This record gives sequence, structure tokens and C-alpha cells, in this order.
Amino acid sequence: MERPAALDLSQDAATLTARLVDIPSVSGTEEPLADAVEEALAALPWLRVDRYGNNVVARTRAGRSERVVLAGHLDTVPVADNLPSRLDADGVLWGCGTCDMKSGVAVQLRIAATVPEPNRDLTFVFYDNEEVEATRNGLGHLAAHRPDWLAGDFAVLLEPSDGQVEGGCQGTVRMRLRMKGARAHSARAWMGENAIHAAAPVLERLAGYRPRRPVIDGLEYREGLNAVRIEGGVAGNVIPDACVVTVNYRYAPDRDQDAAVAHVHEVFEGCRVEEFTVEDHSPGALPGLAHPAARAFVAAVGGEPRPKFGWTDVSRFHALGVPAVNYGPGDPNLAHKRDERVEAAAVVRCEERLRAWLTAPTGT
Repeated sequence: MERPAALDLSQDAATLTARLVDIPSVSGTEEPLADAVEEALAALPWLRVDRYGNNVVARTRAGRSERVVLAGHLDTVPVADNLPSRLDADGVLWGCGTCDMKSGVAVQLRIAATVPEPNRDLTFVFYDNEEVEATRNGLGHLAAHRPDWLAGDFAVLLEPSDGQVEGGCQGTVRMRLRMKGARAHSARAWMGENAIHAAAPVLERLAGYRPRRPVIDGLEYREGLNAVRIEGGVAGNVIPDACVVTVNYRYAPDRDQDAAVAHVHEVFEGCRVEEFTVEDHSPGALPGLAHPAARAFVAAVGGEPRPKFGWTDVSRFHALGVPAVNYGPGDPNLAHKRDERVEAAAVVRCEERLRAWLTAPTGT
């Protein structure tokens, strides 16, 4: 693969976003972008730059009393005929990753380049494989193998949040519910037991499910339990002996992983589910907005904090004992879409607010 041109960190955040978008980095192919990020940061003498795989971490060493982590992932979902980037006449930048989350990465890079003496020490984390299964997540690998690189008093994950602070995140568990039957010829169906039919009570429970809407630290979270896949069938003349319904439970951060799994079991009690299998599970994170650093951040960037309904890597910081919030440019509802886009002015505005916070007199 041809080596991309060097990143110019003197460009404004919107222009830099376009440059990052034009370096494709679908999950698993982040190396060229990680190389470019590492090279650009290594040219800044006030930063120590380290790398683990395709994860790049840069840190100031000014001896401040507080350290803030700014984190963002380098990867995108698969390209959908939406590269290269383009800027329209209305100042909207279009392309894969514009919203989720190369605009946030651009803001990180701009802060790294333009705030050599921050009022708080800074750690910049750029990591791979966020858009795929949790076992590949680069931030998870850093937490497991280089946790000291992630140490801090407060963290900001620059996931798209429309320029508003979003507290915590919901947990997500995906489980396979297996129904068992007995195979037979469909002409003699009474000789068998249809496993697909046995899934009907599961679907009825899902259709009638009423999710919780708990309020935590003043933020109302909205849970959801939904079927996301059904597998079953052998042939057009065979009564199926197995059916699997995969469900996804998005749960509020006042529940831990064990409680979430127990709730799924409880919902389907009596539904003749032969086997429950956890396929993927990532815990949520409490908002942590009462932490002094979080209060100072909210006061500095303004707006009314909102709950994060999806899962984000603030969960990993929460597990490390570092309170974290989501705050970045871009509408999260546009993430992963073919027409993904971000307003150039919103990217610049996010950069300006973060810079103001990180350069204001101490205690502001």
C-alpha cells in the first residue's frame, strides 16, 4: 500500500478531518493512518510518543496536578461508495468516518499541536478496531497490557455527541437463545417437533417487553431488548430440530454484567429455551458527572449533559477508575450511514472549546 502523505497539523480541524478521511482505515487496516499519526506527533517536542500495535499514545510531561486523557479510535466501518471526502457549498464535509470519528481525531491532533503548555497534563490516545468485536479493541489491549499509558484523573472520548456532553454509556450483551425440537418429514409433522414454532413464546415476550427508563445522576437512560437474528430450518420438506434467536439487550449503567445476563434469563423463563449463550458482552459506565473534573469540563464547554444510549469506550476508562464522558463533533445519528457527514463549523467549534478549557487559568 502506498504510504500516505504526512499530516499537516497546522491545518484547521475541518481540513484535517478531510485529510484523515481520505486515508482509508476500515477496522483491521489502520496501520497507514497510525503511521501518519505517530509521525506527526513525534515532531512535537513537548510530547512523549509511544506505540503498541496500531495504537498511538502521546503524553505531555509538564508536572501539572491533574491529567486529562483525550481518546479516539482510528478505524471506520466499511466504505460505502463514500470516499474520497467532499466539502459542499454549505460547509458540510461528507465521507466515511467524517462523523464517526475522524473529526474527533482531528480535534485531538489539533489540540496536541497547538497547546504545548496546557493547564492540565494531557494524554492523547489513538486506537484501532473499535467498530468490531470487543476482543480486537485497541483501547482494551492498552488497558490490558499498557494500563499506565491510560492513567489519568478524567477522560474525554471524542465520539460524536453533537457537541454536547454525554455521560456514561449503556451496557450491551448479545445472547443466543436455542430452542430444541425433533426432526421429521414435513408430510408426517406429527412425528417430529418444530423448533421454529417453539420460538414463538420468545418472540411474544419480546413484542410485549417494556424496557426500563431509569434516572441516574439526573440522566434518563432508555433500555432495549430486541431480536436481531433468527436461524432455523433444514430443508423445504423437513421439520426443523433447532432454532436460535439472537437477542441484544442494551441496559442502563446501574446494572452490572451479571445482573444484565440474569435479567435476560428472567425475561424468557418458561419459554422452553434449551440453552443461553453469551456471544458478546461489554459493560456500561456510570455518568460520573459529580466528579470535580467532570463538573469543570461541563461548565467550560456548556450545554446540558445528556445520557449516552449506545455503548462507547468510556466503559473501559470506568473500569480503570477514570471518570469519563463522551464529547465530540458530529451527529451520532449519522454514524455508519452511507451519507455520513459533519458540519465543518462544528469540528472547529469543538476544537475551540477544548482549547479554551485546556488553556484557561487553573481552576477554571
